[in-house]
Amino acid sequence: MQRILLLCLGLLADAAAAGDGGRALLLPLRVQAAPANKLRFRHDVSLTVSVAVGTPPQNVTMVLDTGSELSWLLCNATTTNNPSAAAAFNASASSTYAAARCESLECQWRGRDLPVPPFCAAPPSNSCRVSLSYADASSADGVLASDTFLLGGAPPVPALFGCVTSYYSATGGSSSSSNATTTGLLGMNRGTLSFVTQTSTRRFAYCIAPGDGPGLLVLGGGGAGNAPAPPSLNYTPLVEISQPLPYFDRVAYSVHLDGIRVGTALLPIPKSVLAPDHTGAGQTMVDSGTQFTFLLADAYAALKAEFLDRTREILPPLGEPGFVFQGAFDACFRGPEARVAAASRRLPEVGLVLRGAEVAVAGEKLLYRVPGERRGVGSAEAVWCLTFGNSDMAGMSAYVIGHHHQQNVWVEYDLQNGRVGFAPARCDLATQRLGSRA
Repeated sequence: MQRILLLCLGLLADAAAAGDGGRALLLPLRVQAAPANKLRFRHDVSLTVSVAVGTPPQNVTMVLDTGSELSWLLCNATTTNNPSAAAAFNASASSTYAAARCESLECQWRGRDLPVPPFCAAPPSNSCRVSLSYADASSADGVLASDTFLLGGAPPVPALFGCVTSYYSATGGSSSSSNATTTGLLGMNRGTLSFVTQTSTRRFAYCIAPGDGPGLLVLGGGGAGNAPAPPSLNYTPLVEISQPLPYFDRVAYSVHLDGIRVGTALLPIPKSVLAPDHTGAGQTMVDSGTQFTFLLADAYAALKAEFLDRTREILPPLGEPGFVFQGAFDACFRGPEARVAAASRRLPEVGLVLRGAEVAVAGEKLLYRVPGERRGVGSAEAVWCLTFGNSDMAGMSAYVIGHHHQQNVWVEYDLQNGRVGFAPARCDLATQRLGSRA
C-alpha cells in the first residue's frame, strides 16, 4: 500500500494580484503575495507548495511546475540581517547539502534531458554549473547540488536540484537571492532530473480551486488503500516521439489535441495545424507552471474570430488595436465589473478536445481582468481579455494548457500507463473532504 501525500496548493500572485503505510497528510494552504517582477518565470500567477529542505529542515515555498525538469532553490550561503532574505535556502546551514563535482555522474550524465546540460565551471573551480532558461526569456544560474526534501510527514528523500545564486526575470531585469520572496521551483516533468523521476513517483494528481481557494496535490497512490478516490476520469494518452526533434520537448506532458470547439461547434481548423510538424513544433503540453492557455497562430485566429462574433452583443470590444496584454492576448473587452460578471454567465463554452478527454472552459475562466487598466468616464470600466493567448506572439512553438483552465478539474498524471486524466470537480469540497480524512 503506497504512501499518499496530500499537499495544499496556494496561488502565488504577482503584486498586481513511494513507501508503505502511513495516513494521508494534508498541509495548510499558503497564499503568498509577491512584489512586482519577483519570480515571474511563468507569467503572473503560480501554484505553490510548502517543502522542508536540508538538515535541520528549512521551510521553503516552491512553484509546482509540470513543464520544468530540474528543481531549484534560491540559495544564500551567508547569513544576513536582511529580512527579505528569509526566502533563500541557506546551503551552508544544512549538514546534508552537497554540491555535485564536475567529474561526477550527476554532472556528466544525469542532466542529459535538460535543454542545456550541466557543465563544468572554469578552473580552478570543480563545481558543476547549471543554466536554466524559460519561454519568457527568464533565466537562472547556479550549481548542481543535492539535499534532502521533506514533504508533509513522509520520510525525507534525497534529490538533486539547482542551487541558484542569480536569476534574470524578463519582466524586471536581474535579481539576487536576497530580495526574492519565493524560494524556487519544483520540477515535475518526466526528465531524468525531475522530482518525479528522482523519487520514483509513478502517479500524481492535483485539484485547483478557483481564486485563492485551497487545492490539493496528491503524490503516489493508485486507487487502493488510503488513496483518495478520484472522480471518474477521462484519460488521454501521452504523445511519445522516440527520435529527437529540435522543437519537441520529449519529457513534457504532451497530449493529442484533436479540435477546439466554441459552444457545440468545432472550429474549422485542419488536423495538421493541431499536430506537431516534422520539426516537433506544435505539440500540446499540459503545464501547471503556465497561467493561461496558448494556441498557435492559426488556431488562435480561428478561436478569436468565433469568440468575438459570438459575444459581440454582450461584451463591448476594447476597440484599441494596439493593446496587447502580456504580449500575447489581444482579444480584449471593456465594461464595468458587474456587467461583465453578468455577461460571463452567457459566454459560450470553449472546449479543448483531446483524444479521449476534453478540457472545457466556461464562465469567468474565459476572461481575465487586466490589472491597472481602466477606461470610460470616471474610470468606470475595467479591461478584460480572453484567457487564450497567441503562442507565436509569445515566442512559443507549442500549444500550452495552463493552470487557469485547470481550475475545478481533477488532473491526474499517470506515468505508469503513459496518460493524463481529467474530470470536473469541486476542488474546494475535495480539499475539505480529504482533509477530514488526513
